[in-house]
Amino acid sequence: MAKTPARGRPSTEEVWSGPWLVHFFQRHPADDPHRSVPARAFLDAHRSIAPKLLAVVRAVAETPPPAFAGGGKWEAMHGDMAGFYEVRVDGPGRRHYRLFCILERDGMALGLRGPSLVLITGMAKEFRTTFSSRDYEKVRQLGAEYRSRSPRSVAS
Repeated sequence: MAKTPARGRPSTEEVWSGPWLVHFFQRHPADDPHRSVPARAFLDAHRSIAPKLLAVVRAVAETPPPAFAGGGKWEAMHGDMAGFYEVRVDGPGRRHYRLFCILERDGMALGLRGPSLVLITGMAKEFRTTFSSRDYEKVRQLGAEYRSRSPRSVAS
């Protein structure tokens, strides 16, 4: 469904009422000759918790994201991490697992076939610990790499 400006023509800004697409960021060969997919590697390394993380991703994508009430499992990040969202779940041994995402509301213009939730990377930490500024810098670098290309580089 499209907005209709005063002149009666549909605008180029789409209003999306259906589920959002979910993509995995894939590194570009110029940055990583192996074209790794950091979020997929994280989920593969943490198979016991991956279904919980992906269930939150699915719920966010189906709501759609701007209307999703996170309940502590989906949070917009702030400060240096503004523009990222994190999926937050706890796992065995009271470890905390985070999956860092970017929302692309205008995904169609970026080669994504519509509004998209893009999984960038993940990290895990022990109970009552924090990620370091260096940890967050790695996430920001991957996000900057992802945003530097149009069309966006995502795994097929």
